[in-house]
Amino acid sequence: MSPVAHPPDPRATVRTARGALAGLELAGAVTAFRGIRYAEPPTGELRWKPPVAAARWRGVRRAVAFGPACLQEPSAPGSVYAQEPPRMSEDCLFLNVWRPAAAGNSPVMVWLHGGALRRGDPASGLYDGEPLARKGVVIVTVNYRLGVLGYLAHPGLSAESPHAASGNYGLLDQIEALRWVRNNIAAFGGDPDNVTLFGESAGALSAIELMSSPLARGLFQRVILQSGYLVSNPQLTRECFGQPSAQSVGERLARQLGAADLAALRAMPAESLVTEAAAAAFDPQATIDGWVLPLQVIECFDRGGQAPVPMIAGFNEGEVRSLRPIFLPPLPRSAADYESRVRSIYGDLAPSYLARYPATDIEESALAAARDAFYGWSAERLARGQTELGLPAYLYYFAHRYPAQQAAGLEAFHASELPYEFGRIGAADGWPQLWPRPPDDPRERALSEAVMSYFTTFARDGVPRAPAGPAWRPYRDDRAFLEFRGAPLAGRHLLPGMFELHEEVIARRRAAGSQHWYVNVGLASPPVPPARLQPAPAPS
Repeated sequence: MSPVAHPPDPRATVRTARGALAGLELAGAVTAFRGIRYAEPPTGELRWKPPVAAARWRGVRRAVAFGPACLQEPSAPGSVYAQEPPRMSEDCLFLNVWRPAAAGNSPVMVWLHGGALRRGDPASGLYDGEPLARKGVVIVTVNYRLGVLGYLAHPGLSAESPHAASGNYGLLDQIEALRWVRNNIAAFGGDPDNVTLFGESAGALSAIELMSSPLARGLFQRVILQSGYLVSNPQLTRECFGQPSAQSVGERLARQLGAADLAALRAMPAESLVTEAAAAAFDPQATIDGWVLPLQVIECFDRGGQAPVPMIAGFNEGEVRSLRPIFLPPLPRSAADYESRVRSIYGDLAPSYLARYPATDIEESALAAARDAFYGWSAERLARGQTELGLPAYLYYFAHRYPAQQAAGLEAFHASELPYEFGRIGAADGWPQLWPRPPDDPRERALSEAVMSYFTTFARDGVPRAPAGPAWRPYRDDRAFLEFRGAPLAGRHLLPGMFELHEEVIARRRAAGSQHWYVNVGLASPPVPPARLQPAPAPS
C-alpha cells in the first residue's frame, strides 16, 4: 500500500515504555510503525552478547522507515527466493508493528522470517503486515542476528557468560523482541496475554526452539509453524549424534579466519566476518547450551516439556522442488539402480520405503521422500506432541498449484503459501524477482482470504475458522488435517505410513547416537542403523 505523503498525524502516535513513536497512516485503516529499536546495537563489545534492551528516549521518534536488515550472505544465484535487502547493518535489532484502526486488547501475531538462519528481511514485501492487520490483529515482524553473528559458539564467549553458554544470539534476540511485545504492545492496542508466534522455515525452526526454551516460557500463547523442522542440534562442549561440539566449530572457524583470539574476532569488520564465515562453510545452528536450550528439542517434546500452547503446524506438497541442490544427490539412472541404492541405505526398511516412493518415477519419489523425511515427519510429530499434552493441534498440507508455478516446475514449493497468508495476491511490488506470481483472480483471492481467516481466528481464540471454508478439526480427531488445494479441503490421515517410516528412521539414529538428522534425508541419507531391542537413551 502507498503511504500517505504528509507528516505523521498525531493520532498515529503511541507512548511505549521506552518513549513515544509516530507511525505512518496507511490506506485501509491501518497504521504502520517501522524500524522500532528493541535492543541496543549488538556491535563492538556487544557483538556475541545477549541483546541489551533499548534505552529510553525523550521526545517523539518517527517510526516510518524500516530499519536495516541484519548482515547476511547473498542469496544463491538463480534462487527463487533471491531478494537482497536494500540496507544491511550489524546494528539491526529493529521490529515493525501494524495496528488496525479499531485495535483494543486485540490479538497479536509475531512473525519470524525464514532464510536458513543465514538470510531474511522482515521489510520484504512478502511480509507486509497491512492485509493481516485489517483482519483485526496487531502484526509484529522481527529482525534477529543471522549467520556467524547470530550463532557462533566459542570457548572465549562461554567464559564471558555468567551461564557458561554461547551460540544462541539469534534466539536471544527473538526472546528480547517477545519481551518488548509483552511490555509495549498494549500501547498499540494489542493484548500482551494473547500473542501468537508464527514463522516459516527457519522462522518456524526458531519458534520450535523457543517452545523448548525456558527463557521464552509465557511470552506467547499460541504458535503457527509453517514448514518447520525438528533437527538434532550440536552440543556446546561435546560431540553428539556425530556432530562436533559447537565450541570446536567456533574454534576451527576462528583459525580459518586468522583470528588468534576473541578480541581479534570482535575487531574484524562485520561485513568481512560474514562473508568469510560463509566462504568457510560456517553452518548457523542453535546450540544445546544448558541455558537457552537445556535439551535436544525432540527430547524436550518427548518429555512433554515444551510450551503448553495450541498449535498449527504444516508443510507444502512441493517443498523440495525449489531446494533441490540442498536435498537431492545425483539421482540413479535406472529403476534397478534406484532400488539398489534404497536397499543399501534403508536395509530392512527398504520395502516400506519403496512402497511409498517407488521406482516408477525416480525424481518424483526422491522429491517426496526428502519432503516427508524433513518437513512432513516434523509437522506431524509436532502436532502429535501437543495432542499428547491435551492441547489442540491443527495439521495442514498446502498443495495449491497455479500456472506460473507449474511452468517453472515448482508446484506448491517451499514458502509458496506466504503470499496467501499475507494477502499479497495482486500486489504489484515486493516480490523476489524469480518468484512465480499467482494470478490475480477470484479463486486465488478466495484462497488467500481463507488462509488469513484461519490463521487470524486461531490467533484470536485458538480455533481456526474461515467463513466459507470447512471446519478445521484438530489432529486428535482421527489424524485430521486441512488441505489447501484450490480451496480448503478437510481430510484424515495424511500420507498414510509416511510418519511411521520416518519416525522409525529417527528412532534408530537416536538409539545409535552416531548420526545427526538434518538434510541427510531420502537418497542423501547415510545407511540407517539397524533396529535395536533396547534403545540407548539419547544424549541431551
